[in-house]
Amino acid sequence: MSDPVAGMRAADVRRMTFDDNALLAVLYGNHDRNLVRIEQLANVQLAARGNQLAISGTPDDAVIAQKAISGLYERLKRGLSIEGADIDAAVRFARSGAEGGDAESIRTRKRTIQARTPGQRGYLAALRERDMVFALGPAGSGKTYLAVAMGVSLLLAGKVERIVLSRPAVEAGERLGFLPGDMKEKIDPYLRPLYDALHDMIPAEQIAHRMESGEIEIAPLAFMRGRTLAHCYVILDEAQNTTPMQMRMFLTRLGEGSRMVITGDPSQTDLPNNQKSGLNDAVETLSNVEGVRFVRLTSQDVVRHDLVTRIVDAYDARDKKAKG
Repeated sequence: MSDPVAGMRAADVRRMTFDDNALLAVLYGNHDRNLVRIEQLANVQLAARGNQLAISGTPDDAVIAQKAISGLYERLKRGLSIEGADIDAAVRFARSGAEGGDAESIRTRKRTIQARTPGQRGYLAALRERDMVFALGPAGSGKTYLAVAMGVSLLLAGKVERIVLSRPAVEAGERLGFLPGDMKEKIDPYLRPLYDALHDMIPAEQIAHRMESGEIEIAPLAFMRGRTLAHCYVILDEAQNTTPMQMRMFLTRLGEGSRMVITGDPSQTDLPNNQKSGLNDAVETLSNVEGVRFVRLTSQDVVRHDLVTRIVDAYDARDKKAKG
């Protein structure tokens, strides 16, 4: 963290005063690491003295830092914890001018999951309000993770009877028939991201029990034909790798009392021979259908390593240049 701001002009500095020194230690983090992170993200200098914090920077940056710090402090006062992702989220919301993401949260057995960006907050709102939601966006923007979290929350609350998670078994450069083992062993690698999300929200023994009872079902898209999915929460992940026929088949499985979430990244299609993606086809066909919500997440919603955001932006810029 920066040295104290002695000598700075008063007009350059915003000062904050806090009323709980115990919470202040948590807010600052070990060796002030949380303040260092805020300095980096908001492009400001911070100096702590007792229960006061001085913020130095341009007027806009100082306001962003102040809003982020205020939000984090209020979070601690409500008894919530602060992790690195919460610091990043607080600055994102402050920079966007939007309210913080705490209002849009999902409770699961193992954790409370919150929107980390304004885009994710809109996505969670759509998941609560609509029976069919398409989420389009780059890797790391939370499309699948938040959809699984919402499904788990509704299952635990008794609002749906089952969760059905599906993916097309299509990957770049490999086919199911070339993998060793029986059908389940061949399919599992394609469904691993869905397993990972579940394990982040439900204890492992409960997942095993619920899968045995049929409350949680994970299956490749090919197994969906002929079924009617009633009173359940259905997620189709990696939907950019469906064909238009597969997508039509899947969407028409929607039964009474069910919800569907379709997630995918249109820029990462692995279909052979430049075949048209069922996700792109659905966006074109259903754009004006009442009751269907399309949510478009961007690189600004990526919550993985900072480098992932820059990588996504670089590829998008290249693709736009090529099309132009």
